[in-house]
Amino acid sequence: MSKLILAVLFAAALPAYAADLTIRVADVASNDGQVMVAVFDSADTFPTKPMRAVVAPAHNGEVQLTVADLPAGDYAFAVFHDANGNGKLDRNGVGMPTEDYAFSNNALGKHGAPGFDAARIQVPAYGATSTVNLR
Repeated sequence: MSKLILAVLFAAALPAYAADLTIRVADVASNDGQVMVAVFDSADTFPTKPMRAVVAPAHNGEVQLTVADLPAGDYAFAVFHDANGNGKLDRNGVGMPTEDYAFSNNALGKHGAPGFDAARIQVPAYGATSTVNLR
């Protein structure tokens, strides 16, 4: 019996870093540049201070990225097609994005990014897949 209790305590002490979040980005307009994803774990950090970022080469159609080893929990992400490869989301003179972008849940904001709650997705311990459409 004591071995069972020890095994349970040991398992409970292990961090829950097993979840992979697979993000499918649809409607990538070209092979130019890269697709960039920023992942956020709270309303306090969304959308300015990501906990993790992932980049993949762009190709026309769909790009798939994986954010590995996340603790199970709630997240939101922002994604954009950095078509010119300069590492940032380009904007026009009034601050509107000039490169295609999306947020988790395909959430929309009224005057900027949506709130964390609108973009929130749940990532269980076994992982999750989310698809967004660039606009």
